[in-house]
Amino acid sequence: MGTEAVEIFFTNGFPKICNEPDQNLNHHQKQSDHSSSWYEEAIDEDLKWSFALNSVLQKATSEYQDIALLDTKRFGKVLVIDGKMQSAEIDEFIYHECLIHPALLCHPNPKNVFIMGGGEGSAAREALKHKSIEKVVMCDIDQEVVDFCRRHLTVNQDAFSNKKLNLVINDAKAELEKRNEKFDIIVGDLADPVEGGPCYQLYTKSFYERILKPKLKDNGIFVTQAGPAGVFTHKEVFTSIYNTIRQVFKYVVAYSAHVPSFADTWGWVMASDQPFCIKAEEIDSRIEERIEGELLYLNGAAFLSSATMNKTVSLSLLNETHVYTEDDARFIHGHGVACCRI
Repeated sequence: MGTEAVEIFFTNGFPKICNEPDQNLNHHQKQSDHSSSWYEEAIDEDLKWSFALNSVLQKATSEYQDIALLDTKRFGKVLVIDGKMQSAEIDEFIYHECLIHPALLCHPNPKNVFIMGGGEGSAAREALKHKSIEKVVMCDIDQEVVDFCRRHLTVNQDAFSNKKLNLVINDAKAELEKRNEKFDIIVGDLADPVEGGPCYQLYTKSFYERILKPKLKDNGIFVTQAGPAGVFTHKEVFTSIYNTIRQVFKYVVAYSAHVPSFADTWGWVMASDQPFCIKAEEIDSRIEERIEGELLYLNGAAFLSSATMNKTVSLSLLNETHVYTEDDARFIHGHGVACCRI
């Protein structure tokens, strides 16, 4: 039997499967590639990122999106939604520690947190490490994603069973609108803004201004993931999200960290109408006093370093003029492809 290349194209998931012989492999490559499988994601029109798989552990399709859990050779279990990698077992702690802890540590006494998205449970897991937290509301639109992650991502099982977690299945915008309570921290653990998807509306100025900010307490802090922040990718959405939030809040901090499984530097934006406490020594002291367990990535020095951008990115943040609106949004490129050689 000859070697075939089986490509699964994720336009909005898994449906299209193409089988075609790979005539470009020599005999040695065919032998070495036999039974190997690869996950491949289109980062841009002329750039792809791929890594070897052990297996596809689970697949599911919800009302909103396609979901897969892959077992990869390099990054362990990887969660993929609509063909875009969301997090990898081996390094998701970098993303989630950076998303959650700076805002909670800069707040004087955080007691309640609202997480937009976050269906895999990792953001809630990190928030629940803080001793002062009394309630974490995790609002994800997709019941199937939440159930999928609860079943298969064992690292977050304690978070899902924690009595302080209030899990809500709803659109985050609608949920915030109808709630009367205000929050110390609101977190945007949303999918990247993709053309045709609903999430980009939760990155707009009108949403921040009319719906999100009124649900923050006077000293409340908002933080969101803000997409790729590398030298070559930061203008896709990162600088625009930063500039949009800057139109709404008095104090805004952009920061970034390299996430190996994302093949890029990733960005976050934190905002408040009160100034932040960002001294390294104070952050370290609060980590020691407030957090149960040990952080693997973040400390005071790491956070201050992450908020210091290189010259190229700094100038782009300073000079950005684009503001996210429903009619004028920026989007992340493309969807993923899984390529298996059998």
